[in-house]
Amino acid sequence: MHTVWKGAISFGLVHVPVKMFSATEDKDISMKYIHKTCGSPISYVRRCPSCEKDVDWEEISKGYEYEKGRYVLFEKQELEQLSAQVERTITILDFVNLEDIDPIYFQKTYYLSPDQAGSNAYLLLLEAMKQTGKIGIAKIAIRSKSSLAAIRVMEGCLAIETIFYPDEIRPISQVPNLPEAAGINDKELGMAKVLIEQLSTPFEPSKYTDDYRESLMNLIQHKIAGEEISLAPAKPESNVIDLMAALQASIEAVKPIATDPGPAAKKTRAKRTAAADEAADTAAAPKPKRKTSSKAKKTIS
Repeated sequence: MHTVWKGAISFGLVHVPVKMFSATEDKDISMKYIHKTCGSPISYVRRCPSCEKDVDWEEISKGYEYEKGRYVLFEKQELEQLSAQVERTITILDFVNLEDIDPIYFQKTYYLSPDQAGSNAYLLLLEAMKQTGKIGIAKIAIRSKSSLAAIRVMEGCLAIETIFYPDEIRPISQVPNLPEAAGINDKELGMAKVLIEQLSTPFEPSKYTDDYRESLMNLIQHKIAGEEISLAPAKPESNVIDLMAALQASIEAVKPIATDPGPAAKKTRAKRTAAADEAADTAAAPKPKRKTSSKAKKTIS
């Protein structure tokens, strides 16, 4: 792993030297813009629209637009001096419970390992947090950007997750067209609860895959091989929704589950089946017979 940051964790007067490594990687498939005529990738140039000429890096500085078309400029040395004033220390401010933090605050996860002779202090902090069940709320600066962060224990390793500051979270009041409180059909609510119960399972991340990325890579391999591609047409969508019919069909569709939910989920679901079936019979009309579909022609989707 590549070290992305070096510094120390401080809580109270305890100082823990650490190295930081990115815990995640972007698996998105990268593509370039290509000139169809000759097949060459399109390049992007730094060009000044006023002077109508290309600009070298030596002629470029950073600027903040405080009014439309008006900027205050910063030299590279000014920004470097400003960032040098930020201590290379992860300062733990408080210890809190993980469930107290809404997931909207989380940004990116990093792993922390002890640096130099910091193993004893690292193990001490890790074990203390593990036994108390607390996580640390800290401040950290990465690449000149100050962030809040949450430090927690993950399988014998300290992990740090950068989190947004409260003023970086947009208020829900800005979300348009949220429905107002209205009467909910008790029968539909009962069916929805049954469906949620049927789909409830322990979280097993290994069973989730990026279907789009797999389909795209499959398509890429076929194109490299020069094969003709037949894409499945998109299904027409309808805005007319019969909630009861959709709920009933959904409950039927998850009996049995199309994908393997894993051993833990199978055990959990087996205990719920009888109760869920009874609730579904009570909440819904008699179930229609399921139709068996004919085998579809194999296409790339």
